[in-house]
Amino acid sequence: MLLLAFDTATPAITVALHDGEDILASVGGEGSMAHGELLAPFIAKVIDESGVTVADLTDIAVGVGPGPFTGLRVGVVTALTLGSTLGLRTHGVCSLDIIASQVRSDVDFLVATDARRKEVYWARYRAEGRRVDGPAVLRPADLAIIHPNMPAYGRGATQYADVLSAVDGPHDPDAAALATAVVNGTVEALPLEPLYLRRPDAVPQVQVKRA
Repeated sequence: MLLLAFDTATPAITVALHDGEDILASVGGEGSMAHGELLAPFIAKVIDESGVTVADLTDIAVGVGPGPFTGLRVGVVTALTLGSTLGLRTHGVCSLDIIASQVRSDVDFLVATDARRKEVYWARYRAEGRRVDGPAVLRPADLAIIHPNMPAYGRGATQYADVLSAVDGPHDPDAAALATAVVNGTVEALPLEPLYLRRPDAVPQVQVKRA
């Protein structure tokens, strides 16, 4: 197995390569509007550092969100293109599940990422990391009412720490964690379809023709 994994559902763009035994290489960066510019070079970098070629890949895994429209589309479309072109096995994973796979907890917890518009994407997990509610999008105050005082991980929890019970831990999805979780079979497999949860901010203007 040679699995290429990446996630672009948050401002963190992260890529990793896993050979079925261990992570061979990983790289990450950040930029809320830089997904398209960073993803391809990052993929090339981990492949080059691992001493393999694209033709050696057998699998591809991608975080399918939820996340903002533009960044999420970059990752999912790239995975679809590579999977189709190279005939790879594809694995879609909820990006919140990727963060949850990095959490070590004795109690139920939340994962929250920034959804902009003063909202968060969120999901609830059992202590062992199994998702039992979500993904969904809510205002932090409303989430705190539904799940009061529940430990919360992720960039969204940190951003709204005055409302949510933010805990030190994983901040964003990590491609190395994604790859490891897919190899170990500890995350739910999803189709390669982006979880937008709501319509994009930019909507084409429709001109009404006058008679």
